[in-house]
Amino acid sequence: MNKSEAFDENLQELARFARVISHPARLAILQYLAETKTCISGDISQRLPLSRTTVSQHLRELKEMGLIHGEIEGLKINYCICSGNIYKYLEQFEAFFEKVKEAAVNCEI
Repeated sequence: MNKSEAFDENLQELARFARVISHPARLAILQYLAETKTCISGDISQRLPLSRTTVSQHLRELKEMGLIHGEIEGLKINYCICSGNIYKYLEQFEAFFEKVKEAAVNCEI
């Protein structure tokens, strides 16, 4: 058993989500897909200052977390944002931070 397994399953899932969205390239991919408001077919790496291989790795991370999905269509892959899963994680984040806000502790220096 690793140390993270000692924590509540909800905290583990929230931490995985936070890790996935903690990279600016993955945020840029999500932002791009959200702005286009459609599924994107083709090479997303043309929109980012990263190599195709690096973009593929970031897409894989987003897909594994369920934030996007990609369907192979011929020689291209259509990438779409999975709004339902994103809403789920945002609700978990809001619930977590609501408890933090309710603590009302002010530690300003």
